[in-house]
Amino acid sequence: MNRRDMFRGALSGYVTGLMARLPLRAAPGIAGFYERIGVRPVINCKGTFTIISGSQTLPEVKRAMDEASRHYVHLDELMDGVGKRLAEITRAEWGIITAGCAAALTHATAACIAGADPEKMQRLPDLTGLKNEVVSPRPSRNVYDHAIRMLGVKIITPTTREEYLGALRPSTAMVALLGETIPRHPMPLEEMTAAAHARGIPVMLDAAAERLTIPNVYLAKGVDMVGYSGGKCLRGPQCAGLLLGRKDLLQAAWLNSAPHHAFGRSLKVGKEEIMGMLAAVEAWVKRDHDAEWKQWEGWLGTIREKVASLPTVRTEILQPTGPSNYAPQLRISFDPVKIGATGTEIADALLAGNPRVLVPAGENNLTIMPYMMMPGDDAIAAAKIQQALLNPPRREKPAAGPSGEPITGMWDVEVAFLRGQANHTLYLEERNGKLVGQHRSETMSGEVRGTRQGDRVDLRSGHRYEGTVIGYRFEGTIASGAMTGTIDLGEYGTARFTARRRWA
Repeated sequence: MNRRDMFRGALSGYVTGLMARLPLRAAPGIAGFYERIGVRPVINCKGTFTIISGSQTLPEVKRAMDEASRHYVHLDELMDGVGKRLAEITRAEWGIITAGCAAALTHATAACIAGADPEKMQRLPDLTGLKNEVVSPRPSRNVYDHAIRMLGVKIITPTTREEYLGALRPSTAMVALLGETIPRHPMPLEEMTAAAHARGIPVMLDAAAERLTIPNVYLAKGVDMVGYSGGKCLRGPQCAGLLLGRKDLLQAAWLNSAPHHAFGRSLKVGKEEIMGMLAAVEAWVKRDHDAEWKQWEGWLGTIREKVASLPTVRTEILQPTGPSNYAPQLRISFDPVKIGATGTEIADALLAGNPRVLVPAGENNLTIMPYMMMPGDDAIAAAKIQQALLNPPRREKPAAGPSGEPITGMWDVEVAFLRGQANHTLYLEERNGKLVGQHRSETMSGEVRGTRQGDRVDLRSGHRYEGTVIGYRFEGTIASGAMTGTIDLGEYGTARFTARRRWA
């Protein structure tokens, strides 16, 4: 018996018993697991965002994943058994588990293009002679449809009823919709699905951050496939997703994914995630959702009571307006001048604190989303927010007024990314300290706006591409006819820039 066997034997019974009794919030010492490598966990008052690791898995999900890890199974047999069980629970025709909702979109697209034909499957993403278009009305376009575009398809984006009907043609492989935007579409969902079906075109709907409805509200209106994130409100494995719908399409989607040698081979979901996700769906139909809602309201009440008496602070409970991240929220509004800091500055201070509290912020407010908070987080967050409002961060403000450096004109910009370089152009005009103009990259362009205080320059722009917008925030100084500084690229990191004025 080696050290691993001794450790496993001694602790397996203890861990299994512990998980059965484990509170929804991990024990305080558990955070040290991350801190030993310099990573500090956060209290999540924002919601089910992948960048902050989605949600925490339920105890029964942890148990299922642990048990699944102790056996070998044939994955085709496993997914067939899981598909039948998901159909029983959800009343959908079939179900499969994927490596997240984005993977569900990819596999669904592949199934609509290649079906279960291995020769067509091997050709992807070469679409020569295959259906090569996906129709997605303008409101449904979003950053996540990259998971569809990766197959090489062209996304057609109609904006009216007539354009939508005209876009449904023999080259159309699929219609792709985003659930939360359906009310903004040019026609009712039932009519959209009926029109697609009349032309033999399947409909896929992304409901990643939505609550699972049984019977499924989208399938009932004619949608063929609907995808959910496993690591959001279902509180299953973060790297798992759920795809429900037509059996033939879902079985083809499974064949187009790992472990099969097809386009989706890299989007692997293992036996642990498969069984953990099944456990999450089984738990969903047993959870007391009304009690969870009351618990969220109680947490918001704790924070509201703590901050409501502070000068200029106003609080209000916001009810959900869409199906994603469906929970009440607390808006804390205040006068930034009298408080001494903006909402963004206070949010930054909360995130830098100990413990760290992550909250969305505006210029004059903070918003508390309890959806993924854990028991005890409310008291901690309430105290930290009250402290931040009473003792806001003090930041040195740059000197106001223009420097002697002219800024109006055309600027050649050299951008150095973490890897790679690019040449951009800024066309700027200064009006009473405000900057307006155009920002052109090597392939895109967009409006730029910003401010200049003394020699400090702050510019923001956005370049729209397909379903997303690439944001840039230039922050730097101007001296001797040159600007230098950094570019905040949001989720894509940072870059350095140097700009030189070509002409006024």
